[in-house]
Amino acid sequence: MKRITVAVLALAASISVPGQAQQVERAERRVLDVARQLKNGQFVWAPELSPSGPLLMVVNLESQRAVLFRNGIPIGASTVSSGAEGHETPTGVFTILQKNIDHKSNLYNDAPMPYMQRLTWGGVALHAGNLPGYPQSHGCIRLPGDAARQLFREVPIGTVVTIR
Repeated sequence: MKRITVAVLALAASISVPGQAQQVERAERRVLDVARQLKNGQFVWAPELSPSGPLLMVVNLESQRAVLFRNGIPIGASTVSSGAEGHETPTGVFTILQKNIDHKSNLYNDAPMPYMQRLTWGGVALHAGNLPGYPQSHGCIRLPGDAARQLFREVPIGTVVTIR
């Protein structure tokens, strides 16, 4: 019985929980190369590649990826979950309008939106949340928890976010 319990615990530890944040090591690879290989819930973070300067975030709805650039250099990338059918994430050019580390949704039963960075006054934001591996939100862009926290720390209000 003890062997079975140990085997079950080892198997459970090896299974990736959907939406669970997992930082991937860059290991001298380019951030964009790592971004292409990220699995659901993974992100790469390397702000040291460009320590200061203007930021731009690009969210690709087709690939369900977001990349943060500083001075045109990719410094981070993450998997995301965007809006589901009927609640599509809007495309276009936005700016971070507001930030709240512990926001609750005004529209969806006080749903938690940790590390929220508002993109529209209509309720679309970047925030930590469940990543099932496909679009599932009500229009927001969900990120793995640790990626959302890093982004929240690094990105000031007014940063440009392009969604395509």
